[in-house]
Amino acid sequence: MLPLALLRRPLAAASRLALPRSGPQVWLATGPRQNNGVFYEIRTYDVKPAKMKEFLETINKYLHIRTAHSELVGFWYSELGAMNKVFHIWKYDNFAHRSAVRHALANDKEWQGKLISVILPLIEKQHNEVAYLVPWCQLGKPPKEGGVYEWVTFQMKPGGPALWGEAFRASINAHINTGYTRLIGVFHTEYGFLNTVHVLWWNESPDHRAAGRHSAHEDARVVAAVRDSVRFLESQQNVLLIPLRCSPLK
Repeated sequence: MLPLALLRRPLAAASRLALPRSGPQVWLATGPRQNNGVFYEIRTYDVKPAKMKEFLETINKYLHIRTAHSELVGFWYSELGAMNKVFHIWKYDNFAHRSAVRHALANDKEWQGKLISVILPLIEKQHNEVAYLVPWCQLGKPPKEGGVYEWVTFQMKPGGPALWGEAFRASINAHINTGYTRLIGVFHTEYGFLNTVHVLWWNESPDHRAAGRHSAHEDARVVAAVRDSVRFLESQQNVLLIPLRCSPLK
C-alpha cells in the first residue's frame, strides 16, 4: 500500500507516482487529493424502531456535551430511502486531533452519564467512515434554514478519482447548473467502503426536488453528463434526510 502522505499530495505533486521494479518504470495515476489533513467522520446508526423518538429527544437535549469537544457538521434522521437511521458528520483537523477528542470523551463523565450510556441501548448497529472533501468542493451551507437534505451514495468502480473523477465532477456540475438544488458537499471515502462517494444536497422541499429532477432529466446537458459518468458507477442509493434541532446544518 502506498503511504498515506503520498496519496494525499496535491495533484501537481502526485498525479503520477513511480513504482520501483526491476523492469521498465511503471507509473500509477492517483488523481487529485486535498492538500491538508482535514477529514470528516461520517457516522450512521440504525436505531431500534420503537426507540427512535427517545433517541432523537436525547440527542437534541444533550448533544451540546459532545459538540464541546469537536465540530459537528450536521445531524439528520432518515425520512425516505432508509428507515430508523441517523446520519451525523464530524470534522477533524487530522487523526491526532480525533485521537485527542476520543481520549477527552472517555474521561468526560457528563457525556458518559447523560448521553452515551442512554443512547447505546437504543441503537442496533453503528457504522463509521472517514472521508475527505474532493478538491474541487468546499463545504457549503443552505441559503436558509428549513428544507430537506438528500444523501446520495455512489459506489464507483475501483480506480479512484484518476479513473472517474472528471466525469463525476461534470455530472455534479450539470445538476448544480440547473439551479433546482444546492450542493453542500462531496465526500470521497478513505476508510470504510472504498471507492465510495457521498454527495449531500439541500432542497427547499421534497416536491421542489421532484420537480427539479424532472426538469433535469429533460436537460440535454445533464443527460449527456450522467451518461458519461455512469460508465464508472456500480450502485447508487438516495436517502431523504431531516435535520435535527441541534444540527448546525438545518
